Amino acid sequence: MEKKITVLPGDGIGPEVVASAVRVLQAIGKRYNHEFQLQYAEIGGAAIDQYNNPLPDKTIAMCEESDAILLGAVGGPKWDNNPPELRPEKGLLNIRKTFDLFSNLRPVKAFPSLLDASPLKREVAENVDLMIVRELTGGIYFGEKHRDLDQASDLNIYSRAEIERIVDNAFELARLRRGKLCSVDKANVLETSRLWREVVEEKKEQYPDVEVEHNLVDSVAMKLITNPGHYDVVVTDNMFGDILSDEASVITGSLGVLPSASIRSDNFGLYEPVHGSAPDIAGQGKANPAATILSVAMMLRYSFALLNEAAEIERAVSAVFEDGYFTADLAKGDSRALTTDEWTDRVIAEIDTNFVADSIVESYI
Repeated sequence: MEKKITVLPGDGIGPEVVASAVRVLQAIGKRYNHEFQLQYAEIGGAAIDQYNNPLPDKTIAMCEESDAILLGAVGGPKWDNNPPELRPEKGLLNIRKTFDLFSNLRPVKAFPSLLDASPLKREVAENVDLMIVRELTGGIYFGEKHRDLDQASDLNIYSRAEIERIVDNAFELARLRRGKLCSVDKANVLETSRLWREVVEEKKEQYPDVEVEHNLVDSVAMKLITNPGHYDVVVTDNMFGDILSDEASVITGSLGVLPSASIRSDNFGLYEPVHGSAPDIAGQGKANPAATILSVAMMLRYSFALLNEAAEIERAVSAVFEDGYFTADLAKGDSRALTTDEWTDRVIAEIDTNFVADSIVESYI
């Protein structure tokens, strides 16, 4: 298979974790005979510094001719005093809207070796394996905004079509997992949420094999802490999804292990870690590349349908954690923290070792 990928390293630790993810991608390509053509462009603060634009036309053009996008992170205090149109985060919002990346997927799965880092009790966190599906291009973040001296407003608008497509996406994912879907809204207060709930009720007739429940967002916020193992697939709007996915990320004990995907109907997608740019540790070799590496696994699964390759990356990352190797954010007790590159070396070595072992087994069959 040949695929073209646009790589957007971004700001802070973005270039470091992206470099690690690219190394793992190349290792997988070598082992499974795929060719991944990479092209690099700027977004966020790096693009502002070079082009005075958080999402330059050059970057958009390169993304348009690619099969997927890999992003590091954007932002940092250097640009905090910029006007709204020249903030790094504006580049991220614009690329989502430009490419209609309406479905944000955030898996939250506990690694057994990291459970001690979770603020939740082990017995609460150990069985967590959920997927939050967040509508990403509509709602209050993109609605008309107004501000005067004494008043401000943000318009929250959703069309039926926007809700239908994200709900369909969530139902399809639930079918591939444990067959449970929780739709999150605030239907006791918001008209947009009442429309949301109506659409889910209509859609569930098309998916009789999926168990559906409706929960208010405040109830889900509590249950994510008290009983997160209850959830399989959670679907919700842009703002609620933003908040709940950040809350759920705490369950694993580290943002450094959480990947994400933002995709559209043809499976073109942007893949990035959940964590931010962490400029305070940039360039020090302390960044945890796991989330970005796992984002590459999501790219292989959702955009390229390379399921075995995706599973191999996930297996290798888990194996390295289980063998007791960690970066500084997760190092335990007196154990030495590996650098970003050293930890990535371990993942690639695990992939190579497993490939050799499988080859030996096949030679005897």
